[in-house]
Amino acid sequence: MNIFVAKLNFRTTSEQLQKHFETYGEVSSAKVIFDKVTQRSKGFGFVEMPDDSAAQEAIAGLNETEFDGRTIVVKKANPRND
Repeated sequence: MNIFVAKLNFRTTSEQLQKHFETYGEVSSAKVIFDKVTQRSKGFGFVEMPDDSAAQEAIAGLNETEFDGRTIVVKKANPRND
């Protein structure tokens, strides 16, 4: 399952994000999104978890909790429209 994570601290790294979600199960990828021009974090990212039940637990357990000094929003990502 692909998970959307918003309201991240602008200093949060992809590695920190992955470690935070690994407490709920295997994480196949974690990526903080950066602006192409300024190379600064946009304050959101995506986490991919292969086990849907672990992903649901992560969403329920981490949504509206504090991470790296900010209260984050965690929810299932909407499919990307090309």
